[in-house]
Amino acid sequence: MKRHINKVAVIGSGIMGSGIACHFANIGVEVLLLDIVPRELSDREKAKGLTLDNKMVRNRLVNDSLAAALKSKPSPIYHKNFASRITTGNLEDDISKVGDVDWIIEVVVERLDIKKQVFENLEKYRKPGTLITSNTSGIPIKFMSEGRSEDFQKHFCGTHFFNPARYLKLFEIIPGPKTSKEVLDFLNGYGEQFLGKTSVVAKDTPAFIGNRIGIFSIQSLFHAVKDLGMTVEEVDKLTGPVIGRPKSATFRTVDVVGLDTLVHVANGIHENCKDDERLELFKLPDFIKTMVDNKWLGSKSEQGFYKKVKDESGKSDILTLDLDTMDYRSKKSAKFATLELTKTIDKVVDRFSVLTSGKDKAGDFYRKSFGALFAYVSHRIPEISDELYKIDDAMKAGFGWEHGPFQIWDAVGLEKGLEFIQAENLEAASWVNEMKDAGISSFYSVNEGATYFYDIPKKAMEKVPGQDAFIILDNIRKSNEVFKNSGVVIEDLGDGILNLEFQSKMNTIGGDVLAGLNKAIDLAEKDFQGLVVGNQAANFSVGANIGMIFMMAVEQEYDELNMAIKYFQDSMMRMRYSSIPTISAPHGMCLGGGCELTLHADKVVAAAESYIGLVEFGVGVIPGGGGSKEMALRASDTFRKNDVELNVLQEYFLTIGMAKVSTSAYEAYDLGILQKGKDVVVVNKDRQIATAKAYAKLMAEAGYTKPVKRTDVKVLGKQALGMFLVGTDSMEAGHYISEHDKKIADKLAYVMAGGDLSEASYVSEQYLLDLEREAFLSLCTERKTLERIQHMLKTGKPLRN
Repeated sequence: MKRHINKVAVIGSGIMGSGIACHFANIGVEVLLLDIVPRELSDREKAKGLTLDNKMVRNRLVNDSLAAALKSKPSPIYHKNFASRITTGNLEDDISKVGDVDWIIEVVVERLDIKKQVFENLEKYRKPGTLITSNTSGIPIKFMSEGRSEDFQKHFCGTHFFNPARYLKLFEIIPGPKTSKEVLDFLNGYGEQFLGKTSVVAKDTPAFIGNRIGIFSIQSLFHAVKDLGMTVEEVDKLTGPVIGRPKSATFRTVDVVGLDTLVHVANGIHENCKDDERLELFKLPDFIKTMVDNKWLGSKSEQGFYKKVKDESGKSDILTLDLDTMDYRSKKSAKFATLELTKTIDKVVDRFSVLTSGKDKAGDFYRKSFGALFAYVSHRIPEISDELYKIDDAMKAGFGWEHGPFQIWDAVGLEKGLEFIQAENLEAASWVNEMKDAGISSFYSVNEGATYFYDIPKKAMEKVPGQDAFIILDNIRKSNEVFKNSGVVIEDLGDGILNLEFQSKMNTIGGDVLAGLNKAIDLAEKDFQGLVVGNQAANFSVGANIGMIFMMAVEQEYDELNMAIKYFQDSMMRMRYSSIPTISAPHGMCLGGGCELTLHADKVVAAAESYIGLVEFGVGVIPGGGGSKEMALRASDTFRKNDVELNVLQEYFLTIGMAKVSTSAYEAYDLGILQKGKDVVVVNKDRQIATAKAYAKLMAEAGYTKPVKRTDVKVLGKQALGMFLVGTDSMEAGHYISEHDKKIADKLAYVMAGGDLSEASYVSEQYLLDLEREAFLSLCTERKTLERIQHMLKTGKPLRN
């Protein structure tokens, strides 16, 4: 049976339900969001004279919940217009509408009796064959479908989204006793291809995979923190980005999620996993009990492990909970000699061996925590999963870990990991020693670009399924390398398509990256059919190497700086005017120079989670790598007879002048950075490089022809320049911008107006590039600009004068 999901019903509009509804709307699915009918009027409804029969009242809960979700930050929706795909209603007036949907997702309160009652009502209206799933985080699936029809049970299972549904990639699928294989296979594929998730089929065990391991990891730290004499700040320092975990690390994450949520799951595991060899760790430490009693639950109660306060002058400060005194105090700095040793190690995976070899408290912490984690995950097979890679996938996708437990174990070495376990007076599962005795020294291996894992029942390495739709650059980098310098690696993706992968710090664009780009185009034009510029780091590119610009400007090496900027511009023009199709594949942050590169590609295949913008104003300059020119060109292409051309140009001017950054790839269309009908968005970032390759190949095979250089860019001259200058004068006079801000804006205005031409004219791209470069260089002579660049280099944040 070939299924199509055109419409879903989400039952329950709380934070999770509304988030799931928004994510289905994100991918173009029509959503019916239902919740219960209020039993009492609110004060506002009473004041308006409304009754309980009024539709506004009956839909108040669902409408208020959705409205709150849409206002929340980070936003659950890719674009505000996508909210129109969601229709709201209630479970009395509108429940019959579930007969028209393809998938019903229950997201009501975590009580079995209520869930069973909801399912009983839904079955009265559900048409046979409709998927029906529960987004439970721990209630056994087998209990939920008891008493339901055979068709219901066949099409029923758990589908556990992680909160927030848009951002966390884990999608756990938990079969019930009678769930059909067809349903599991469909959901597994749909989650990956359409929802952009990492789909993991889990067993029906308490907390499933992600929360079972994740809560163990947190509880283990809770119990260890006092034994090691560590502060909240120290634990968060050691469990954050340095080991590839989110910035919120451990205690900040608990504050965000809510301590009550963690306690609920931990208690559930403690009550229902009596055979767990580490059961005692799921008991709550005394300090957690005190926090729960005091209702110090985190962000939702405005205090948890951290508390935000204001002093007498109104200045905000963050206090930290002292776990010994249970009082809040000023934050303390957390420094460790071991961490200093990793500062020059860019790849997280290469840090683990250094971190676990540390001679200080940090080294002790890592050996102790990893030893406990390695032992625990080894014993969870086959209890929660038959395959070890599913545990790693769940932790990476659900908790934002860059590397799963078995991948970390590989990084420190099998023998070392066993030593850490033994030092904690623990034991690894017997299969680990059997693997070692068989001469297999790692849980993963790579062969011909594919990842293999140790299959425990087969006692052999097996290929991880589902890789055919992906290109994993880590797996092909060495074997398919065509060229490499300090800034890039060029890989052969096969079928005549090359990939250019940035390798600089934060993927900044400097001389080596530009040399690599030109080399890639040379190679592609000579021996290949197309070029993709893409990588699988955290961010596509944070922009040009401003450190290089700063040094040249400080040394007043303006000829060299002029040549460097011209080289950047010329490289962007090569992207556009090469004889082979060029594809940019942005994701994460794509700022400044990274955005300029994307603007000049023949096609953009953007990940949905792309934050794209020209942000040069923040460091006191205008886009100098073709970005200012390109916005003027795109404004020109948007001019129509019935449009007020000045208004169109102003919108593009403000995109740069306000340093606008899209909060998703879809918003980048509004900014004129992505172009409708030309550029595309993919929801699953794992598919991005493969999709970009497919488009490059398609364009080449369709007979790609080198574009003709543009000489028809309409600029408005003095008419536009005068409007902009009046505007910046007013902004400065009103103290909305500084004198230096005005200077930057005036320079940008001069470029986008095409100079002070007496009338509207048609000019070439090169004409605009020359204006852009001249303006950029003149700003680099300004003391205020150098101050901004220096501040950005020191803090990573723009300085406003």
